[in-house]
Amino acid sequence: MSKSEVLYEVNLWVQRDIAEAYLSWLQSHVAEMLAIAGFQGVQVFQVHEDDTQDELAISVRYRVASRVDLDRYFERHAQRMRQEGIERFGNGFRAQRRILSSLDFTPEL
Repeated sequence: MSKSEVLYEVNLWVQRDIAEAYLSWLQSHVAEMLAIAGFQGVQVFQVHEDDTQDELAISVRYRVASRVDLDRYFERHAQRMRQEGIERFGNGFRAQRRILSSLDFTPEL
């Protein structure tokens, strides 16, 4: 990760009864996110420690070229992108978001 690059992490908890449909939709949602200027890559993980019998836990980590690009996403696209999931799945999922940037850190050995 370059110094200017940031990670935009979206953690999701999806009700098991809609998980298959949600994951199918998530594939197209992620593709749409990657078409937005500054979004450079993504990794999608199942978070086993947060999984429950009722919910599937997913962490989506987008690599974004800079905080400026991420702020532009928030200003121009975020509301619409978030609303699509809500309109389709209602209260069947919940999301938590955070922004991560790299520290200049070298461990002493």
